[in-house]
Amino acid sequence: MNETTIYSRLGGETGVRNIVDRFYDLMSELPAAQQVRDLHPADLTESRDKLFKFLSGFYGGPSLYIQQYGHPMLRARHLPFPIGENERDQWMMCMNQSLDELVEDQALAAHLKTTLFRTADHMRNTHE
Repeated sequence: MNETTIYSRLGGETGVRNIVDRFYDLMSELPAAQQVRDLHPADLTESRDKLFKFLSGFYGGPSLYIQQYGHPMLRARHLPFPIGENERDQWMMCMNQSLDELVEDQALAAHLKTTLFRTADHMRNTHE
């Protein structure tokens, strides 16, 4: 059986990189994303690279993040940053717009939004 991965459906490395790059561009451009942008370094090069590597493996492509950094341990890695509903929602706003702009398959985009929301919600460590 030949399974098609989400990674390949997104266009492989190029498609996933485009989503990540647009996501971080939006985070930097949209005033409504300022709180979540402020949690990131001024230079987003490393952030872009880490998210790309994580999503690559998460979506069935090469496990680049694990190869370089080990198990993602996402919640533990995000604990130093105050993440509440506002930060989650701002992160999702940027990701949703990136997916809306770059993923033509609407059913796939909807699936990605659902799974990413669950992951983003799990990162919350403060309560407003």
